[in-house]
Amino acid sequence: MPSLKDVKMKIVGVGKTKQITKAMNMVASAKLRGAQARIERFRPYAAKYHEVLAELSGKAEGNAHPLLTEHEEKKHCAIVLVTSDRGLCGSFNSNIISAALQLAREKTAEGMEIHFTCVGRKGRDAMRAAGHTIATAYADRMGSIDFSLAATVGQEVIQGYESLAYDEVWLIYGEFVSMAQQPPRTLCLLPLQPPKADDAVAGSGEPRCEYVYEPQEEKLLAELLPRYINVQIYRGILDTSASEHAARMAAMDNATRNCNEMINMLTLLYNKTRQASITSELIDIVGGAEALKG
Repeated sequence: MPSLKDVKMKIVGVGKTKQITKAMNMVASAKLRGAQARIERFRPYAAKYHEVLAELSGKAEGNAHPLLTEHEEKKHCAIVLVTSDRGLCGSFNSNIISAALQLAREKTAEGMEIHFTCVGRKGRDAMRAAGHTIATAYADRMGSIDFSLAATVGQEVIQGYESLAYDEVWLIYGEFVSMAQQPPRTLCLLPLQPPKADDAVAGSGEPRCEYVYEPQEEKLLAELLPRYINVQIYRGILDTSASEHAARMAAMDNATRNCNEMINMLTLLYNKTRQASITSELIDIVGGAEALKG
């Protein structure tokens, strides 16, 4: 049985850990409010942008813009991987990384070479450890997010696709669904897939809206397609940021509860050890008294 001093030191250590996890939970909660408000404001814009552009690209010819042209030989695949810079958020990053590795295995089986563009230090380190080619990496940028980061990443993949360096471009990020759900999402950025003829508007049984465009589709695509790539990447970054704070908040809450359980168990052990020590001392006293009496 451990000594009273050892048990007491363990109780003090777990108590300090509890203070840290509780403070991290409060920080994550404060950051989550701002990140959640940003993604909730931006998500309808990104979804409508995708709907309109998908409809527009469906009416245009395949060679109306280089970003709509599907390459005949597919040899190179670019994956834009968005993760967090810091850990202590449960399995959030590992789920996104697993989805990226799964996609990389599928594309490698098709005979394609994989190139990663990593936003976030956790994804960069994981892909480097897995031995994948990292074209560019943006570490320690998730703390201060602005649209210029998405524009820089979008410009790189657009230039790669137009110069035939990439034949496909995919985006993988963590989608903020709720406080309890932040699943990884995989989106094909290039080439843009036009909607099916029998698709309906999400959430209703009505047919997809028909749009009238002016000027012609080709001129609109030249302006809208590069912005579409930037918008979707920015949405992925915002989603990942909100998901990271939600996952860290849940992880720290679980850690705080575990600390409380450990403190209760150690307190019980301390009381038992103390009682055993007192009983042992009493036995020694009574035994000594009986010896003197005899």
